[in-house]
Amino acid sequence: MAQKKEEPESTPTPPPTPAMQNPEKPPEEWATGRESMTGPQRSYLQTLCREAGEEFNENLTKAEASKKIDELQTKTGRGKTR
Repeated sequence: MAQKKEEPESTPTPPPTPAMQNPEKPPEEWATGRESMTGPQRSYLQTLCREAGEEFNENLTKAEASKKIDELQTKTGRGKTR
């Protein structure tokens, strides 16, 4: 007859740190924030710029594109609500 394995005692979970409570870092703190914007950012930003009547800047970094997306989402009423 097979013996049942005993489950190890679980250790209590530590209280959440501020980073755990809000894991989203501001774009200027991203490790990759200075890299060129991603393909999905570029595509969505082009759409938002068109809808907002703004010129698309193809030279934005990931961090800059993220901020511009947030700005244009507010302006156009698209995307997430805050």
